[in-house]
Amino acid sequence: MTDHIEAQHHATMNALAEGIDKILNSETMPARRFGFVLLVSEFGKIEDGRVNYISNGDRDSMIAMLREYLARLEGRYTEAETGIPQ
Repeated sequence: MTDHIEAQHHATMNALAEGIDKILNSETMPARRFGFVLLVSEFGKIEDGRVNYISNGDRDSMIAMLREYLARLEGRYTEAETGIPQ
């Protein structure tokens, strides 16, 4: 299990997540439509450091979204595929 958001970033990240969700999924929409992930880390401290994570979706869906995004960045994903590469 991952650690909780560092205390110094907790309030800020929750406020940002709430604001992002309100913008993407306005209260006038019948249902939430967009999911997001917010990662926060100090410059120069990503390796051997800490990355704080917050999202507006369930953990499994957000991990799948991140895996697909990384696969696309790394050139391991093509539109013809029907799943996320392992």
